[in-house]
Amino acid sequence: MKTNKLFLSAPIMMLILMSIVSCKDSSVEFRKYTANVPQYMSYDEMRMPVKSTAGWAIQTAGKIYIKDNYLFVNEKYKGIHVFDNSNPASPINLAFLDIPGNVDLAVRGNFLYADNYVDLIVLDISNLNSPVEVARIKDIFPYTIPETTDAYPISNIDQQKGVIVGWQVKQITEEITTSGISPYYYFDKGMGAFMMNESAGAPTQTVGVGGSMARFIINGDQFYGLNQTNMQVVNITEPSNPLTGKKIEMSRMVETVFIEGPNLFIGTQTGMLIYDISSPASPVYKSEYNHFQSCDPVVVQDSYAYVTLRAGNRCGNWQNVMEVIDLKDIMSPVLMKSYPMSEPYGLGIDNKTLFVCDGQAGLKIYDANDPLRIDLHLIKQYTNLKALDVIPYGDVLIMIAEDGIYQYSYSDLLNIQQLSKIPIGEIKM
Repeated sequence: MKTNKLFLSAPIMMLILMSIVSCKDSSVEFRKYTANVPQYMSYDEMRMPVKSTAGWAIQTAGKIYIKDNYLFVNEKYKGIHVFDNSNPASPINLAFLDIPGNVDLAVRGNFLYADNYVDLIVLDISNLNSPVEVARIKDIFPYTIPETTDAYPISNIDQQKGVIVGWQVKQITEEITTSGISPYYYFDKGMGAFMMNESAGAPTQTVGVGGSMARFIINGDQFYGLNQTNMQVVNITEPSNPLTGKKIEMSRMVETVFIEGPNLFIGTQTGMLIYDISSPASPVYKSEYNHFQSCDPVVVQDSYAYVTLRAGNRCGNWQNVMEVIDLKDIMSPVLMKSYPMSEPYGLGIDNKTLFVCDGQAGLKIYDANDPLRIDLHLIKQYTNLKALDVIPYGDVLIMIAEDGIYQYSYSDLLNIQQLSKIPIGEIKM
């Protein structure tokens, strides 16, 4: 009888073991981790009329822009500071335009064009104390996600709730199965997009001038806006009725835009693209100049392009250089010379005077009459500051650095004078 009991219990034991294994295969586990979770602003709130407040100190500066006697300074994701710069030696903080999600801007006449998260807005700023929104193109830009360093499941982001205005640290409990690890996404601060992490866890119509980091630019009645891998054209003949034009896909991460004559130069992470804008509403691809992945703002003058390539972070390049490219044959750009730099960011050129922001190495000013010997003609170098971008404008250089916005008079290149400094806190380009 004992033998029979043991024999009969064997199948039962097998069933129990199979049940245990089966339960293990389909079991549920709970993963706990700390992450920044999104805080939302509804689209209705985002699209409330822009308010103007009294000027206040810049905390986190982004792009700079000059139009006539006004200096515009972007407070990244918050809005735009406006200064009366009629006397560059003593700029006056006039107002702050509250524009959530703002990063870039351009001005023509009395109308300011700015991104408001996913929308492009047009403001009549003839009265800075009471700006009037005259037009809005909704959802013209991709959904914007501010930077965060902690892993967060992209599937948990709900675009229907609104735009993300910030992050809050929370403990997350995630239900997962033991059959594998769910893919997670993290935000790469430099790239400006989510990347997959399979291993888990982690006259009245005059146009203003922007720096070499600008993504928005205006040419006549056309507005060009870069965004990730495309360029959006908008007809702004009537500011109150902007018309969405061509959207040009470029299959590269586009970063900066510059116009010289009938050509539009686009800096990307892997090279410079050149478009013919003889017909402004319909840019036509002309040629390109390629390089290793890098950040590369570009300026152009007298058939030469000057490009800075910066290593590290999102740029991915292994060298820090400034390149001079011959554009005499616009269909076939040729590298003439490459100059070593320390940490180059933005640059500008005016009448053969070249201004290079070399990061921690400061601001470098060169005589560029001989593009093959620029390094032998350093006019002036300002150290003890981290230079980021410049706008040469009427013999006054406006430079944004880590600790402030500097203005210099360079009417006499042998006696360049600092005119003023607007102090700021953290810089984010």
